[in-house]
Amino acid sequence: MPVALALPSSRVRALVRLGLLVVLLAAASVAVLVWHPQRLLSAGGPVRLVCFTVVYAVCTVAFAPRPLLNLAAGVLLGAQAGTVAAVAGTVLGAGAAFCLGRLLGREALRPLLRGRLLLGVDRQLSEHGLRSTLAMRLLPGVPFAAANYCAAFSRMRCVPFLVGTAVGSVPNTMAYAVAGSRAASPGSPAFLIALAVIAVPALLALLAARSARARAWLARARR
Repeated sequence: MPVALALPSSRVRALVRLGLLVVLLAAASVAVLVWHPQRLLSAGGPVRLVCFTVVYAVCTVAFAPRPLLNLAAGVLLGAQAGTVAAVAGTVLGAGAAFCLGRLLGREALRPLLRGRLLLGVDRQLSEHGLRSTLAMRLLPGVPFAAANYCAAFSRMRCVPFLVGTAVGSVPNTMAYAVAGSRAASPGSPAFLIALAVIAVPALLALLAARSARARAWLARARR
């Protein structure tokens, strides 16, 4: 008689938690689309600042693109208050995603780590948490949500992750907030400087990636 294979109870619990994580993230995305949390921004003064921070955090957990949120911070709150609210929302959203990933997804996904590249990334994140987080936040092109969950699934500690997120997010966030606050005057020096701060690192990262691919192609061709 064939013997039915059963998953260990610990593995089943881990998969159930992973499924719950997927459901929660899907629910957050649907809530942002249906509920329109931006309605909270009708308040004024400090309440408006707090509401924007909370809405920003929820939207990042729901995979909303941070550049658009940062521009909105500048448009709605101005450069200074917008930067403060956006950075606070970034840290709050990153912390929420990190905790969700750590509590609900890590146990199920860590056994899937295979291969030299994935193991190397996991080791780098686990052993150099603050430095790795700073790099992920400062380098353009690293998806915000992916960085959050990669950190959560590694052995990185929460405090270095949040500190690295707070510090590393400031330059790009400030540039977008300034650009949003000066969107009505695109020829102003502040807008042009902010645009340069956004564009130059992205261009350098693109050139570095192209150079790395070219070196890899030459290395393969010489074999």
